[in-house]
Amino acid sequence: MRQKTIILFTLISLFCLSNHVSRAQGYRIKTIVIDAGHGGVKPGAKGRYSYEKNVALEVALKLGKKFEKELPSIKIIQIRKTDVDVDWYRRAEIANDAKADIFISIHCNSMPKGNHTTRGTETFVGAYRRINEMDAGLKENEDIINDKNYKNKEEAIVTDPEELIKLSLYKSLYRAKSLSLAKLVQKNYTELNKRVNRGVKEQGLLVLQRAAMPSILTEIGFISNPEEEDYINSDEGQEEIVNAIFKAVSEYKKEIEN
Repeated sequence: MRQKTIILFTLISLFCLSNHVSRAQGYRIKTIVIDAGHGGVKPGAKGRYSYEKNVALEVALKLGKKFEKELPSIKIIQIRKTDVDVDWYRRAEIANDAKADIFISIHCNSMPKGNHTTRGTETFVGAYRRINEMDAGLKENEDIINDKNYKNKEEAIVTDPEELIKLSLYKSLYRAKSLSLAKLVQKNYTELNKRVNRGVKEQGLLVLQRAAMPSILTEIGFISNPEEEDYINSDEGQEEIVNAIFKAVSEYKKEIEN
C-alpha cells in the first residue's frame, strides 16, 4: 500500500509539473476525437423510423466538418465514418494514441416502450470507478457488456494495481475539465436551440472509462419521442446541434487556453 501511495504521489507531481509547463509555453487544443455512438450490428436505440447509430454518425460527421472549416488548425479524428462497429476499448485507444485533447461521444437518448413524451438533452462525464464497478444497467453500456471481448478486457484492466492507480489519477485530474465542457454543451443547447436541459450527470459509462483526456458523452435528443426524432433527423435540427456543440468547445478552448 505504501508503494502504491508513493507511485500515486509521484504521478500527481509529474502531471502537475507537466501541466504547469504546458501552460507556460502556451497550451493549445490540437486534436479532437469525435465518436459516433454504436454502429454496424449495434444499432443503439430505435425510433419510429430511424436508428441511433445513423443519427449519431450524421451529426458526428457534420460536427467534424464544422471544426475543419472554422478551426482548421485543430486535427479532427472520427472514430467511424461509415456504418461499422468499433470495439468500445478501441474508441478510447484511438483517442489516447492520438494524444487527443478532447473526446466527444455523440448518442441519442430513449425511454422504455410506451413513453413518447420525454424530451431534452443531457451530457455525461464518467463516474470514475473501476471498470468492474461500472453501471451495467445503463443503456449506453448494454452493447459493451454483451460484447464477447468485454470480459477479457475487463479482467486485463482491473488486475493491474499500478494501471488502476494511473487510471484513477487521470480520471480525477480530467474530471473538472470534462464537467466544464459538459456544462458549456448543455448551456448552448438551451440558449441557442431552446432545448429542454436535463443537465450534466456523472455516471459509469464504459465508453468514457479509458479516455485519458477531458471526455463527454452527449445525448442529443430522445429518439423515442416522435417530435424529437424528427428534429434530430432533420438538416435544421442537426445544424443546430452541431452549432451548439461547436460553440461550447470554442468557449471551452478560450477558457483553458487563456
